Amino acid sequence: MKKILAFILASLMLAGCASGADSPESKKEINIMDNMTVDEFCPSEASDTRSDVTYPSFEHVTYHSETTGSDRGFNILLPAGYKKSKKYPVVYVLHGIFGDEYSLTNDPNYKFKEISTNLAADGKAKEMILVFPSMYATSDPNLQPGFTNEQVAPYDNFINDLVNDLMPYVEKNYSVLTGRDNTAIAGFSMGGRETLYIGLQRPDLFGYVGAFAPAPGLTPGQDWAMQHPGQLTEDELTFEGKDYSPYLLLVCCGTDDHTVGQFPKSYHEIFDRNGVKHIWYEVTGADHDATMINSGFNNFISNIFPD
Repeated sequence: MKKILAFILASLMLAGCASGADSPESKKEINIMDNMTVDEFCPSEASDTRSDVTYPSFEHVTYHSETTGSDRGFNILLPAGYKKSKKYPVVYVLHGIFGDEYSLTNDPNYKFKEISTNLAADGKAKEMILVFPSMYATSDPNLQPGFTNEQVAPYDNFINDLVNDLMPYVEKNYSVLTGRDNTAIAGFSMGGRETLYIGLQRPDLFGYVGAFAPAPGLTPGQDWAMQHPGQLTEDELTFEGKDYSPYLLLVCCGTDDHTVGQFPKSYHEIFDRNGVKHIWYEVTGADHDATMINSGFNNFISNIFPD
């Protein structure tokens, strides 16, 4: 298995400015990102279905969203042997454009269940709860996803549904550890873009942020589909002046991605210019596909929620 040293951006001095050089957040950040290596490709022992491991099943749940004024669904993966008497950290995993809560859970090429369960069984990751929401947070049932500003806006609105409706529901109904030390967010494509946006806006809630082939639109830009006004300016891609910065901020993409192109790399370069400490790597030969997703997820959950 080819291992590559993670490309870690920004100086310790700049990273310390965001969270306080002597704070616990700063120390944990250094421990994760400074010492982290990544597997360019997800190892088979992490992604394969194994006879020595018991796997849980996805469960579909409905909750009420005050943000959208409607009932919405999510899929949840509880650890094998889940016990209400034990509390678990939680990861919110966001799908791509045109997707829903089933997009990442029903495709057998995406190995979220296998990777999380295998790594936990091997002692390489914590037992954790995975939540797969529907990210299109609209109050207009006639509005559908597409490539206009109006059609994209509900994805940007998901931050409100997540923070005000979904997270409180999960924390009330499942045995989860709370706080940014125990809460992560990750996403693919449009979900990767929203992951970065949410991570930048609410570092007080999410200590770990993973973006796998994040889509265009986090900052202003033009792609093959539309002109993106940008959720944030390039100068706003920073944690400087905020009380917190991520313990782990990971961005990755395939070298042959024909969907999001060079936008993930552009975010990496903006973070670099802004002095934002993060992990960036590319998966050789991967397109906008499961190879890249499984690589990103494997590296992400292997390094979150440290003791």
